[in-house]
Amino acid sequence: MGAGGRMSSPSSIKKSDSDHVKRVPAAKPPFTLGELKKAIPPHCFHRSVLRSFSYVVYDLTLASIFYYIATTYFQNLPSLLFYPGWALYWAAQGCVLTGVWVLAHECGHHAFSDYQWLDDTVGLILHSFLMVPYFSWKYSHRRHHSNTGSLERDEVFVPKKKSALKWYSPYLNNPLGRVLTLTITLVLGWPLYLAFNVSGRPYDRFACHYDPYGPIYTDRERLQIFISDAGLLAVSYGLYRLVLAKGLAWVVCVYGVPLLIVNGFLVLITYLQHTHPALPHYDSSEWDWLRGALATVDRDYGILNKVFHNITDTHVAHHLVSTMPHYHAMEATKAIKPILGEYYHFDGTPFVKAMWREAKECIYVEPDEGEKTKGVFWYNNKF
Repeated sequence: MGAGGRMSSPSSIKKSDSDHVKRVPAAKPPFTLGELKKAIPPHCFHRSVLRSFSYVVYDLTLASIFYYIATTYFQNLPSLLFYPGWALYWAAQGCVLTGVWVLAHECGHHAFSDYQWLDDTVGLILHSFLMVPYFSWKYSHRRHHSNTGSLERDEVFVPKKKSALKWYSPYLNNPLGRVLTLTITLVLGWPLYLAFNVSGRPYDRFACHYDPYGPIYTDRERLQIFISDAGLLAVSYGLYRLVLAKGLAWVVCVYGVPLLIVNGFLVLITYLQHTHPALPHYDSSEWDWLRGALATVDRDYGILNKVFHNITDTHVAHHLVSTMPHYHAMEATKAIKPILGEYYHFDGTPFVKAMWREAKECIYVEPDEGEKTKGVFWYNNKF
């Protein structure tokens, strides 16, 4: 039972004999994407410029208030409250800016408005402020949505087969090893993915989100990768000028630490959306788009669901209709759950506990022994 008090129905997922984990079905579903879309109320597909901008204004207003309080009043706090005050600022500002990140992500899906140019303009500004190469990530993320659950073509958090594990993997399968792995993943996972494609799909040569001529992008996308890089250079120059004016410590405290929290939440949210003992992955012999899109799980982050604009607890619907704005996703999820039935998976485990469990249980993927279908892979942790 999570913060929202919801659980998957016991009959909604079948049980693995080997791991005692209730699994979602891996067979082809008895419904189509068209049938799911018909079940969603038509107004849920409507994108309102005013409503979308209201969330941007709200989040930026909160972020500005937190910034003003921290930079105006914290210097007058007694030493006993000074450091706890900054810790509270970092946590609050990091969560609010994660919400801003989600709104820019919505722009990348053309879910912000009916105008592509407006979506790209808003997304470029917001993501650049958070040191994200907007167009670069937009295109790789689009391919993630096109290939979710595919062991060969998915773009992010692609699980390894047991045969592909590094020699040191068994030595990290213990509490200390998991602490080390999770710390590195949450702190460095996002920049490592952008710069070196760590945890991404393999390419035939070096892949980097900042490289317009890298293998991730097509020829018609390369100009926009340059634009993304220019946005990051502009923000980097602004930060450099701030360091000269205010000092490095000021910039780290006001901007750097909250950004680390944003990056950590981004990695955690994505990891938990696509990593669960109940979720299958597929090789090319079994994968199809609908089954891949359904190989995701909705989570419960309590009050942070709202702060993160429900990207956490409506992810299944998001993968089915990614152009639908976030403020309709809860209604859409409710509408499609009766049709999805056992193919819908929700896990209300508190996210910190779920992170630790998944890091322990989901080490690699392998087909079940004795199964005729060898193209369906499940998480395992046995060495």
